[in-house]
Amino acid sequence: MSQNKVIIVGAGAAGMTAAIFAAREGAQVVLLEHKDRVGKKILSTGNGRCNLSNRLQEPFCYRSGQPDFPWKALGAFTLPMTLEYFEDLGVLTRERDGYLYPYSGQASAVLDALRLGLARESVQVVTECEVFSITPREDAKHRFEVKTSQGSFSSETLILACGSKAAPGTGSDGSGYKLAKRLGHHIIKPLPALVQLRCPEKFFKQLAGVRADASVILYSDGRKLAEDKGEVQLTDYGISGIPVFQVSRFAARALDEGRDVRAVLNFYPECPETETRRILKERSERLKERQVEDFFSGWIHKKLAALFLKQAGIRPDRTVGSLTEVQIQTLGDLLCRFEVSVNGTNSFEQAQICCGGVDVREVDAQTMESKKVKGLYFAGEILDVDGICGGYNLQWAWSSGAAAGKCAGRESDK
Repeated sequence: MSQNKVIIVGAGAAGMTAAIFAAREGAQVVLLEHKDRVGKKILSTGNGRCNLSNRLQEPFCYRSGQPDFPWKALGAFTLPMTLEYFEDLGVLTRERDGYLYPYSGQASAVLDALRLGLARESVQVVTECEVFSITPREDAKHRFEVKTSQGSFSSETLILACGSKAAPGTGSDGSGYKLAKRLGHHIIKPLPALVQLRCPEKFFKQLAGVRADASVILYSDGRKLAEDKGEVQLTDYGISGIPVFQVSRFAARALDEGRDVRAVLNFYPECPETETRRILKERSERLKERQVEDFFSGWIHKKLAALFLKQAGIRPDRTVGSLTEVQIQTLGDLLCRFEVSVNGTNSFEQAQICCGGVDVREVDAQTMESKKVKGLYFAGEILDVDGICGGYNLQWAWSSGAAAGKCAGRESDK
C-alpha cells in the first residue's frame, strides 16, 4: 500500500491547484485521475482560450443553496492571489471587457503551466485510476484508505475534487458525489446549469438560427426567478445564448420541483417598455404606406416579424396604415413580452456546470474541510457552488482548490 500525506481525487482545475498548494506546504501528495490525462475540461473552457477569471468579483457572480458560502471562501484566495499564482506558474494574462485570459489565448497554455507546476512540486500523478472506495480509519497518521484500479493508497488527509456531472466526456461523471455520500455527506441533487432551455412551442422550428439582443425573465408560478440580457439564440428546440445560460439553473431547480416555468423575452431591451410602445406608434404613422410584412424591416429579424404578425392574426399584405390601435398594442406586447413555456433543459452533456452537489452547510468555508469527517476536504464543482458565465467557475476552482490544498497540506504535517 502506498502511503502519502495527502491524496487528491480528481485532476481537474481544482484538483491540480489543490495538489500544488498542498505540496508547497511540504506534504507528500498523490493526485488520482480516472481519465488518461489530467485537466481535460480546461481545454474546452472559453472556446479553447480558457477564460480563467474575471475582474468583476461580486457575490451575485456565485450561486449556492447557501449564498454566503462562496463569497466567504473566495475571500481566502482572491483574484490578486490568483493572478500571482498564475504568474508564478509562468502564465501572463490579458483582459478583454473584464474577462481574463492567458496572454497566448490558448487554454493548452494554462494546462501546460499546471502540469509543469505539479512536476516542479514533485506531485505524484496517477492517471487511469478509478477509485472504488474510501475508508476512514482510526489511525491518526493514516486516516484514509483509498482502494483503486491501480492499487491501494493511504493518507493523513484527503481532498475530493472529482467535478460534477456536467460535460461527462471530459471526466466529470458524478462519481465524486457517491464517494462523498458514502462518507456521510448530504448531496443536493445535481442539475444542469449554464445550459440551453427547452420550450414546447412548435413555432421554434421556424425561428431556428435567429440571434437577437433581448432580455430574458424567468417566472415560476407567477413569481420572478431571475433575469439577464444579451444575445439570445433561438433554436429548433427553444432558447440559448449567454443570458439564457445565466438564468438556467433557476429553471432547472424549479422544474425539478414540479413547478411551472415560463420565460418572457423583450426583443428591444434598450428602452423602457413605454418608450418602445411610443416608438412603435410613431413608426406606424411614419411607415403607413408600407405593407405590414415590412413593418419591422430594419428593426428585428424577419423570422420574428413574420411570427409576430401570425400570432397577432394580421395579414402581411395589409398596409401599415390600416392597423388598428389594438393591433399595434398587440404587436407591442409580442415585441416586449414574448412569453414561452419552459419544459426542460438540455442534458448534462451540453451543460457547462451543475447546480447542486455536496451540501456546503457541512463544509468549512475558510478551509474547505468537512464538518463531518476530520481530514476530509472538498474543492471545485463537487460542491453546491456554481458561477455565472465569465470565468467564475474557474475562479471557484482556483480559490477552493488553493484553500483545500493549503489546509490539507498543513494538517498532514502536524
